[in-house]
Amino acid sequence: MELTAKEKTALLDIVKKTIAAKVNNKDISKVTADSATLQEKRGAFVTLKKRGHLRGCIGYIKAVKPLWETVQEMAVAAAFHDPRFPSLKAEELKDLTIEVSVLSPLRRIKDINEIEVGKHGLYLVRGYNSGLLLPQVAAEYGWDRETFLAETCYKAGLSPQAWLDKETEIYIFSADYFGAAD
Repeated sequence: MELTAKEKTALLDIVKKTIAAKVNNKDISKVTADSATLQEKRGAFVTLKKRGHLRGCIGYIKAVKPLWETVQEMAVAAAFHDPRFPSLKAEELKDLTIEVSVLSPLRRIKDINEIEVGKHGLYLVRGYNSGLLLPQVAAEYGWDRETFLAETCYKAGLSPQAWLDKETEIYIFSADYFGAAD
């Protein structure tokens, strides 16, 4: 399911307004999502970049809340709760670019040849470890399929070859991703 241009604009607007309100210690405004699509439960990630470098990225893998609500919640999480970065400061807003990735449902695969680099994201699970990389990450870095798998293993805290282990579950998904400079 692809989002319309209006729906994408609405989601990006939610991210911008939510982060701006939170960074300036103001109440986050109530959102009214008039689109049935934005009311659907969907997984989504919000990615923030500062001058082209990752500044925060957090999301829900699975559909647990309406899309607009997931995006609003993940905007706050990416800006203020990504453990890899300090909380966003007001002076950083001018240097931010925002990207939203709306995920399809996960699909477990047995054959890695089903993975289409640039089209699919990966989610790997082995025991208590799991890691996810969005489809655009592999494309940005020019990775081949095996590098993409190894990097997702690394993100999960596993050895780069853990994807070869029969106990490692490999899932693919696609994402409708879009963004805008703030």
